[in-house]
Order: sequence, then structure tokens, then C-alpha cells
Amino acid sequence: MATAVLAPPQIQLKRALINPWIVALTVTLATFMELLDTSIANVSLPYIAGGLGRSFDEVTWILTTYLVANAVVLPMSAWLSRVFGRKNYYMACVALFTITSLFCGLAPTLGIMLMARVLQGIGGGGLAPVEQAILVDTFPPEKRATAFALYTVAIVTAPAIGPVLGGWITDNYNWRWVFLINIPIGIISLFLTNRFVHDPPSFAEERKTVRVNGKLRVDGIGIALIGLGSAALEILLDRGQIDDWFGSTFICWCFVIGVSCLTAAIFWEWHNPDPVIDLRLLKVRNFAIANVFYFVFGFGLFASTTMIPQLLQSLYGYRAIDAGLVLGPGALVITFLAPVGAQLVQRGIIHPRILMFGAVMIVGISFIHYSHFNLDTDYAHYALARALQGLGYAFFFVPLSVISYSQLKPNQNNKASSLTNFFRNWGGSFGIAFVTTMSERRQNFHQATVGANINPSSSALQQGIRQTSAYLQTHGFSAVDATRAAYLRYYDQLGSQTKLLAFMDCFFVIGIVTLVAAPLVLLTKNFKIGGKAPPAH
Repeated sequence: MATAVLAPPQIQLKRALINPWIVALTVTLATFMELLDTSIANVSLPYIAGGLGRSFDEVTWILTTYLVANAVVLPMSAWLSRVFGRKNYYMACVALFTITSLFCGLAPTLGIMLMARVLQGIGGGGLAPVEQAILVDTFPPEKRATAFALYTVAIVTAPAIGPVLGGWITDNYNWRWVFLINIPIGIISLFLTNRFVHDPPSFAEERKTVRVNGKLRVDGIGIALIGLGSAALEILLDRGQIDDWFGSTFICWCFVIGVSCLTAAIFWEWHNPDPVIDLRLLKVRNFAIANVFYFVFGFGLFASTTMIPQLLQSLYGYRAIDAGLVLGPGALVITFLAPVGAQLVQRGIIHPRILMFGAVMIVGISFIHYSHFNLDTDYAHYALARALQGLGYAFFFVPLSVISYSQLKPNQNNKASSLTNFFRNWGGSFGIAFVTTMSERRQNFHQATVGANINPSSSALQQGIRQTSAYLQTHGFSAVDATRAAYLRYYDQLGSQTKLLAFMDCFFVIGIVTLVAAPLVLLTKNFKIGGKAPPAH
């Protein structure tokens, strides 16, 4: 009798005694690890290509396969957590992510690496939405904002430090450690989750809806449509610029499959009584508007996090770790000020929608500020601009999260977390594709425009070429080689200027998109912080 199973009231008491912040830190650990992995391998690709004996273009599929698997699983995480239980599903995702990280680190061939990355993406896809649902259910509405502050730090900081950490590990150790460092983190996360995380009683009631007369109810058509459509669209976005977009038959087929499947999925899921992804939640005004901002958030954050290191390394000669130091101030500002934003919301000092409107405006202004930089801009100006961006994001995500759940019932939180992460994830994918495509095409445009306005017979140009040629001849160049090198130097300068203009155009467009979206937050319905959600619409 001494080893008898605890009675339900004792179990509930045990759960109540667990500090919710322990739960929050536990689930944030694995999510941080997963978000870090979306970008940590980027700078290691040339080394991976050399280690596996494959071309750079082939190893870029290491990134694509992970993102595709991630995009497929993410919208289904709410349904999967109801089938297996939220805690069980979360631990299974952590375990799969950890084991496949080992396989990635030990992979002898590209084929094995790609299979491991697909499985790693499947495991990672469920972590962020399940964590968000756990935070919502663990903290009461009046304390939820502070929990979201911790979540904000994780989802903003992890993608920013990923390339820097990956570059440092690759330079000082071996590219395989980019994946192997996940193993101890995953083991710690599994231990803490097993000990401190539990499914709430309300979730047990929600799980019953997934079965009818004891049989599992599976939305097979919805799963197939969403999975195939998400995979095709993610491949299109990730490989489009590499394969010349619609100049490639493969990309055209991805577009047709993606649009057709996702369009059919929207119609099917809207009319399905128990859909794998509940689009009817978008009829709730605050939740629908919040998802627009989740998309804008992902679009701006991932686009800028991808663009800034490229800009600094290609035009200013920064190392990967130096570029990371430029991103660092933004992460520090978010770390210190996100809890302040949470307190402003929690104490009712500033209403979430007013705080969020100001935050969106600051983020948009920061992007416009970036668009005025030139090749003489130094580290301090870039770091301060990133800090300004971090100031906006510090007060952006917390009120956004509060608004998104303000009109939802507790039994809708699980499905809602999948949708919010779905929009954030696609915002990031579109942002990266936008930067990759627009920067290259705008550089071609500026190069043609600026080049057409350069007069080859310009006295200033010819004098500069003669001076450069004379200088090179004094250092051992022949007259012919010195003249050719002088022309090449000016052509490189033209390339640097036009590349900078292309990046500045990207910043400007992202800033305008962000500023245009800002007034939408004022259309949200008013609500009381910590109050009960109204009946679902």
C-alpha cells in the first residue's frame, strides 16, 4: 500500500506545488534549441560539403529538408498532442530531435544526413507550438504576459545567435559539433519535462474529442492536403531563387501543387467538424488580427537576421562572429526590456494594443533607419540600429501574445498555438525568400542603372584609373596588368555600391510593410487583462 499510485487529488496538489516558472524554463530550453537549429548550420555548409565530398548546391538541401519537415508538422502539432497527450508528444519531439541530432553529427554520407534532417525537422516542428500552449495553460491570464516575455527572448535570440555560434564552432572545432551540441541539451530537457510538466485537467477533456466510440478520429484528407501543400510551398520558397523561380519546371510544379493543396485544405478544414487545423478560430477578430502580426513578426525578424550578417560579411569584411556582435545589442535589449513590457501589460499600466502599436511603429522605423546606411557606416551605427529594432520587438511579442488569446476559451488554446506558430513560421520563410530574391534582382537593376550613367570618358574616372594604375606599377605590376587591375577595382566598387543599394531597398520595403500593418492593431476588440474569455464566435 505504501507504493500505491497517488489519488487524483494528490496528483493535482503535486502539480499545484510546482513553480510555473520551472515549467516555463523547462519547455523554453528545448524550443530555444530547436529555433537555434534553423540557422546554426547555415555558415557551416561549405565545410559540410567538403567533409561529405558533395557540391555546395547539394548540401543546401540540408537546410531545405529541415524546413520542409518543420513546416509539415507544425500545423498538425495541436492534433498530434491531443492524440498522444501533450506531455507525451512534447517529450517524443525532444527525444526524436536529440537522437537525430546525433545521426546528423555522425552522418558519413549526404543521404544519411538528409534523412536525419527530415526526422529532426519532424521532431522540432512540434516544440514551439506545444510550448506556447503549455505556457498559456500553466499561467493564469493575469500572469501570462510575463511568461510570454521569456518566450520572446527565446524565439528572437535563437535565430540571431545561430549563425554566429555555428561559425565559431566550425572555426574552432568541427562542423559535426554544430549538431552534437544538441544532445546534452535534449537530455536535460527530457529529464526536466518528465519531472515538472503535466497535462492540465482541461486538456484531458479536450483529448476525448479526438475519439468517437473509442476509435481515433483522423482527418486523413486534411493531413494529406496540408502536408503536401506545406512541403511544396516551403521547397518553392527555399529553392526558388537558386533554381530561377518560374524558369524552373520543378519550381512551377511546386507552385501548382502548393497552391492547389492549400486552397483545397482551407475549404476542407473549414467544413470539417474536427479538423487537424482549426481555421474557424480566425473568425475571432483579435485572434485573426494577431495572426497577421505573427506573420509580419516572422517576416521582419527572419529577413533582417538573414540579411544583416550577409551585408556585413560581404561588404564590410566582418567575420561571422563580428557580425554576431552587431546582432547582440538587439538581443540584449529584448532580454532586459521584454519583462518590463510584460509588467506594463500585467499591471494594466498600458493596454496591450496601445503598447503593441507603438512597438510595431518602432520596428518599422528601425528598418527605415537601416535603409539610409552607406559603406562608411561603422559598427556603432549598425549595433544601435539593431538595438532600436530590439526595443520594438521587446514590446511587440508580449502584447501580441496576450491579444491573440484574449477572446479564446481554454479548450481552444492548444489549436490556437499551432495556428500562431504556423503564421510566424511562414512569415519567416517568406521573409528569407524575399530578401534572397529582391537583394539579387535589385542589385542587377542598380548595376544596370548606375553603370549606364557612368561616362567612360569622365575625366575624374580616367584620372582615378591612371592614379591606381601608377600605384600598382610601383609595386611590381606591368603596365598592362596594372591598368586591368585598376579597372577591376572600380568595377568591384561599383558592385559593392549596387549591392548595398539592393540591401537598403530590402530594408525600406520591410519597414513600409511593417508600418502599413501597424494600424490593424487598433481594430482589435477591447478586453480586460486577466478577465475571462468571451464565448467563442
